[in-house]
Amino acid sequence: MPLPIVLRRRVGRDLAAGFQYYEAQSPGLGERFVAAARTAFEAIGRYPQMFATINGDMRRAVVSTFPYAVFYRIERDRVVVLAVLHTARDPKLWPPARTPRN
Repeated sequence: MPLPIVLRRRVGRDLAAGFQYYEAQSPGLGERFVAAARTAFEAIGRYPQMFATINGDMRRAVVSTFPYAVFYRIERDRVVVLAVLHTARDPKLWPPARTPRN
């Protein structure tokens, strides 16, 4: 049974920024980006431990077809998605050493 996915507020901003960028490149591409991110969320919910641990208990799943990654933590009864970021971002900026879990 898949674990429920909880999205932090910043995830909405991350998706909106990616959508706007890709939609400006080509109409419909923004929708494909968001759909690919949702597919990644579904895979994370079904197989949360399948993806690489990158920092303590934080994990990363790559978004298919787009240069983005989903950063998340597995909790006892849910998965918390912390961010969806472009993979070319400066690694010093993300992930933070410890992200609060509220």
